[in-house]
Amino acid sequence: MTQELPIERIMQNALLTCDLATPLSEVAARMAERRCSSIVVMERGVPVGIWTECDALAIDFSDLAAMRRPIAEVMRSPVSGVHRKTPVGEAPMSMEGGSRRHLLAGAERLYVEDLRRALEQRDQALALSRQNLQMAERVIDASQEGIIITNPNGVIEYVNPAFCQVTGYSEEEAVGRTPALLSSGRHDASFYRQMWRELDAHGYWRGEIWNRRKGGALYLERLTITAVTDDDGKVTHYAALFTDITLIRENEERVRRLAYYDPLTRLPNRRLLEDRLGLAIRHAHRQQQGLAVIFIDLDHFKQVNDTLGHAVGDELLVQVSVRLQERLREDDTLARLGGDEFLALLPELGGLEDVRMVARRLIDAIAQPFEVLGNTFRMGCSLGISLYPEDGTTADALVRNADTAMDRAKHEGRNTYRLFRTEMNAHDGRQLALESALRDTVESGEGLAVHYQPLVNRDSGEVEGAEALLRWHHPEFGDVSPGVFIPMAERSGLIIPLGRRVMEKVAEQLGEWRLAGLSPPRVAVNLSAGQFWQGGLVEQVRELFQQHDLPPGQIGFELTESVLLDRQQEAVGLLTDLRELGCRIAIDDFGTGYSSLSYLQDLPLTTLKVDRSFIQRLTGDEGERRGSAAIVAAVTGLAQELGLRVVAEGVETEEQLQALARYPVTLIQGYLTGRPVDAATFESRYLGCRVGA
Repeated sequence: MTQELPIERIMQNALLTCDLATPLSEVAARMAERRCSSIVVMERGVPVGIWTECDALAIDFSDLAAMRRPIAEVMRSPVSGVHRKTPVGEAPMSMEGGSRRHLLAGAERLYVEDLRRALEQRDQALALSRQNLQMAERVIDASQEGIIITNPNGVIEYVNPAFCQVTGYSEEEAVGRTPALLSSGRHDASFYRQMWRELDAHGYWRGEIWNRRKGGALYLERLTITAVTDDDGKVTHYAALFTDITLIRENEERVRRLAYYDPLTRLPNRRLLEDRLGLAIRHAHRQQQGLAVIFIDLDHFKQVNDTLGHAVGDELLVQVSVRLQERLREDDTLARLGGDEFLALLPELGGLEDVRMVARRLIDAIAQPFEVLGNTFRMGCSLGISLYPEDGTTADALVRNADTAMDRAKHEGRNTYRLFRTEMNAHDGRQLALESALRDTVESGEGLAVHYQPLVNRDSGEVEGAEALLRWHHPEFGDVSPGVFIPMAERSGLIIPLGRRVMEKVAEQLGEWRLAGLSPPRVAVNLSAGQFWQGGLVEQVRELFQQHDLPPGQIGFELTESVLLDRQQEAVGLLTDLRELGCRIAIDDFGTGYSSLSYLQDLPLTTLKVDRSFIQRLTGDEGERRGSAAIVAAVTGLAQELGLRVVAEGVETEEQLQALARYPVTLIQGYLTGRPVDAATFESRYLGCRVGA
């Protein structure tokens, strides 16, 4: 490389000259000062000789006499020259003597300097390479991803610490073996052949693969294999980098289950059900097949939660889900919609009888006794069934119509099933309109009226009281039965403001009668559970008495057993406060619910009302008479011993009245002694006697 440089490249300084008479000592001093390796001797401006540092080696610089000699005596001549662009390698050919030697010495010095610089650059490159290699090794060792390096034959030459941590194999156990020591057995030979085909074709492979740790546990890894080649393209090594993604996949599966499955029962939730139902509808449409949707609701589940606690309720739901699944076919889907509501999807139906058979199996499954956390009890369920395509062609329509049919099953006795019928939609539409009208009526009070049914002393025939019964007349719907709008008010939350209006109307009417000089009887008002437990009931009654100037106890109350059973201790205090206001407290429909005799002596009650069903059976066939007579005898005898008055409800015939003669009954209520009538009629029939007349 140096031989090809131009001659000017080795000329380190400007040309140094002197004349023939210059002493040698001065020449040496000037060369040292200028750091020149040569000096050209000039005569009249023309080079005639040259003296170089190589020539200086022959001079004894300690000889002062020699150093005073002129340069002309020791210079070498003749002097030859070359163009400054002439390559160093060619210049000596046209030079002679000292000029050639000086040139070669300069070239040698330049070569040495170039060599020194090259060696320095090599050393710097090696140091940098060593530093980068050390840094790469530290990065690889610190990497959280496992790394394997094999030779072209697949024999492991290196593994990093992350490999050992993930697989459980030490470096000594892995080096010298092949990656087959990690094989899980989940992938067949075709999988690995395809991997190697892609690796050979593209130089890398990336994918997910199941491997096995040293302890035998399987794990899923995301793997990248890269072929390392030399300058000729020949594979020298394979480098594999992998990450354990088992936990990631488990978390993804957990999130997926939370999104599509109920966490309590592990059943599909509403979201997954809608997807499956949509697919089933499309399949049924293509195959011209039918399918069914069964809406399942547990009967009285809330009572389990309220009385036994949510832990029992949750375990009950789990057991219910297991029983329902066991009664369904393999291809059927059971989903939990929320609370105690389930839905079964039955694709590829053979006929309506198949649906009926499944529905009966489901009802029978729930009817069997449950053992839950030490509690044994029975449950029932109400089912609603809709069919594709008769009852709907979309998922929303089928679920909605099955829900409607389930509501009908509840209203018609529970623990049964009902098929959806088109007229149910019309019924539901009327129910919605009726509920909207009821809201308006409760707010305005228009169309509401209170009727009064007398309670007559059986022995004297005198009217001793009355029961207030609410009536509703609507301009569009006409007279709406209490059996329709009272349950509607309870479901919609309107029962509390509606009950408040009843008490206000009764108090207002009693106040008017008293101002008119009449002697009205005590009036009993029915209280729902919502009214009784709403809070502030006692204050509300006290304010009514004061506002309308009513004597203590002018208004009393009737409750059903179910209102009191769950919170008996709290009920004692509330009823005691009402009794202090003089109010009579009656238990309505006694004997038809979950009767508990213990609360009769604990609660401050005044009256028991025997349900009309027992009264009417007193004159039925012999079996009915015997059973009802025993119940009426037990109830009235118990009431007498406890000092409670007894009201016989639903007395409609003289025969029934005569049948009651043998029992300690105080009051009679029914069509025989008086139907419910409006306030004006009640006044004219039963309040004709004025005070002081």
